[in-house]
Amino acid sequence: YQPAAAAAAALHHHDPASLTPAEGRPRQASTAAGIVLKKKITMANYKLIYFNAYGRAEITRWCFAYGGISYEDERIGKEEWASKKPGIPGGKVPVLMVGEKVLPESLAIARFAAKKAGLVPQDDLHAAACDALVDALSDAGVQVRRKIRFSGKSVEEQHKMFKEDVGPNVITPLLTQLEQRLSSREWLVSDKVTWADLYISQQFGYMRIHFPFILDGFSRVEAHVDKVQALEPIKNWIAKRPNTEL
Repeated sequence: YQPAAAAAAALHHHDPASLTPAEGRPRQASTAAGIVLKKKITMANYKLIYFNAYGRAEITRWCFAYGGISYEDERIGKEEWASKKPGIPGGKVPVLMVGEKVLPESLAIARFAAKKAGLVPQDDLHAAACDALVDALSDAGVQVRRKIRFSGKSVEEQHKMFKEDVGPNVITPLLTQLEQRLSSREWLVSDKVTWADLYISQQFGYMRIHFPFILDGFSRVEAHVDKVQALEPIKNWIAKRPNTEL
């Protein structure tokens, strides 16, 4: 899968030993830290800290929901952020507290949750292909948000901007690849659902709310988005989660 391979080449390496100790304790040597972290995770309590929004934490919530993994979903209101920010490790969200350890960066958190939920393939190449698909769609989503959703323009103007720029130049090529891929397989990467399937469904499901025409002509992708959201754990989470604007 060439697009996946190209995107995977740009992945950043996340070393578990670099997780920031919440108490400011010195980092341990990488091997020892890996062993300690593994032991802690076995019995760890998880706390996901983010705004009261879907945003960059929602894919992690989906992964936890799919895996039936308990966690504390701490949501920060807009009016609380100024006072809460100094107490957030690194001053940015999302972060995942793993016991006393802090895991930053939204996709690193989601990948961690996906692995715990059994949504990362055992095969290394398949796992990298998942990462590549997620990274490609994440990059596309950033362009949609920065250029269009946060532009302050009216809905009609946003739709026009999408159709003239981001749609044909960014989203359509990606959808074309996904549509072709789904023509010969049930799931995007391996023979069972992965976090790439969840991410595609979550992201395009969200975009579809704001751009109802986005999946026109891509019937397989649209069916895939709906199929993932119909999975029992995901369906249950969507039904009970807080309904937020973003």
